[in-house]
Amino acid sequence: MKYNDLVVEKNTRPTRKGRGIAAGQGKTAGRGTKGQKARTGHSKMPRGFMGGQRAIMQAVPKLKGFKSFHPKAEVVYTDRLNELSGKVDNYTLSEANLISSPFIKAKVISRGELTAKIELETQFASKTAIEAIKKAGGSFKKVGIIQKPAKKAE
Repeated sequence: MKYNDLVVEKNTRPTRKGRGIAAGQGKTAGRGTKGQKARTGHSKMPRGFMGGQRAIMQAVPKLKGFKSFHPKAEVVYTDRLNELSGKVDNYTLSEANLISSPFIKAKVISRGELTAKIELETQFASKTAIEAIKKAGGSFKKVGIIQKPAKKAE
C-alpha cells in the first residue's frame, strides 16, 4: 500500500456563507461590495444583458435574406463538350477550363447541339442534357464530389 493509493473521504462540511464574521464567509459572503452581482437574483440575468446598457444583439443591424455556406455547382453547357471526347470527368473539364477546379460540383445543362460521343461522369446533369448525350451515343454517370488529397506532413 502506497501513500498515494489511499482513498480518503473528504472530512469537511460545505461552508455556510453569510453566517457571521467568525464563520469565515461572513459579511459580504464572497460577493465583494455592492453592485448588481452582489445582490440576490443576479444569476437570473438574461443572456446578452449588459447591465441596463443596450445589448449588442439589439445594437447590431439585422440583414435581410440568407447566405448559404454551400457553394453552387458550376455550369457547363453541352455545346462546349463537343471539343472533348472519350471519358469526361471533373479533371477533364478543369483541364479544358470549363470549370475552375476539379474539386467542385459541376452541372451539365443542355444548350446547342452535342455531336461528340462522350462518357460523362459529373455530379449533376439536366434531363435534356442526358438525353442529348445518349442521342450522340454517349453515356452519363452520376458521381460524388472529388475530395482534395490530404497534405502530407513533412
